[in-house]
Amino acid sequence: MKYASLALPLLSMILSCTGHKGEEVARPGKPAIILDTDIGPDYDDVGAVAMMHALADSGEVEPLAIIASNAQELVVPTIDVLNTYFGRPDLPTAAPKRPNAPQAGASQGWPELLTGRYPHRIRSSTEAPDALTAYRRLLAAQPDSSVTIVTIGFLTNMASLLDSRPDSISDLNGKELIGRKVKRLVSMAGAFPEGREYNVLVDSVASGKVFTQWPTEIIFSGFEIGKAVVTGLRLTQDTLRNSPVKDAFAKAMSFSKGDSLGRMSWDQTAVLAAARGAERYFGLQRGYFIPKGGNNAWKDDPKGPHAYLKFKTPVPELTRTIEDLMMHHPVTK
Repeated sequence: MKYASLALPLLSMILSCTGHKGEEVARPGKPAIILDTDIGPDYDDVGAVAMMHALADSGEVEPLAIIASNAQELVVPTIDVLNTYFGRPDLPTAAPKRPNAPQAGASQGWPELLTGRYPHRIRSSTEAPDALTAYRRLLAAQPDSSVTIVTIGFLTNMASLLDSRPDSISDLNGKELIGRKVKRLVSMAGAFPEGREYNVLVDSVASGKVFTQWPTEIIFSGFEIGKAVVTGLRLTQDTLRNSPVKDAFAKAMSFSKGDSLGRMSWDQTAVLAAARGAERYFGLQRGYFIPKGGNNAWKDDPKGPHAYLKFKTPVPELTRTIEDLMMHHPVTK
């Protein structure tokens, strides 16, 4: 086990993602995805991370990194547990280092369960590289208009990236770098056509900046979408042993009486839309997201740069699709 000394090897790993050797440059024909997660306040993030690994194993996506938007100490170790379990222990990760970055833990105790039971190298989020540096290096290494960023947590890292200045990594500022390298942003954020939602609320300043200044298309999976898609029960009944995904859901569902039949799939719907294309499962209402502190409103516009998901596929079918991906077993290598 490596402890504080792990930070330098991890940073070296991310520094290698500049594309000079081509190891981390996404291959054409599949979405290249950076998943940005607050994994901890809720456990639907665990299902979303499992889905991303399942989609990578099936050749549907090219995972570039899983980055924390939450500076709480067990967030990156939890990401490391899941990456290791799915056979990608070297998949880049990072955490926000800016002052006053959000720190939100889980009340059900599943992060402690996973980090106490399963192999991982990163012992605390403080050991992880800086998220902003990781984003700039990862994006600079990719072909133009090739990267999909999926945020299923706070918009902290996205605001920091927007505000970033030219540096030794790239002579582009943050908005220019995003505009050149990012194809779209998919966010589990907001409630539509108006409402109040946790990911927008926690870092509302960052949310307001991102959703008014982001230079590419943004697709929103709103609160109302994930609320209707309840998953996890089949997962907890699976005979598979030693699964951190199953263990997280079983622990949290037993802790919360209202979750006895499963948990709402807010984050999973965002990953599904990003990986397989929103139009395959959902309708899109195009227009403009209007931030109002921790709340949001919406303005319809058929030519708008934003769109939110609307149900097209029946909810039972969506539930099966998501749950099947969450129940994916790691590929034996």
